[in-house]
Amino acid sequence: MKIKTGDKVRVLSGRDKGKEGKVTQVLPKLGMVVVEGINATVRHMKAKGQQPGQRVNYNGPIRIEKVALISEK
Repeated sequence: MKIKTGDKVRVLSGRDKGKEGKVTQVLPKLGMVVVEGINATVRHMKAKGQQPGQRVNYNGPIRIEKVALISEK
């Protein structure tokens, strides 16, 4: 894979098209990357005992074909 953790990428398609961000995680077996601020998703966690329910925000993975590496120059 040409894209590594810490690289800056631009999204080529999807609802976040045109946005840029830094790669935080690479999943080579799945062919996916996790990009900071891209594909933001909310997961609702159910209350357990005394712990209240909550909303957890996280960045979901996107296909590697949908991102392009941005040159540092």
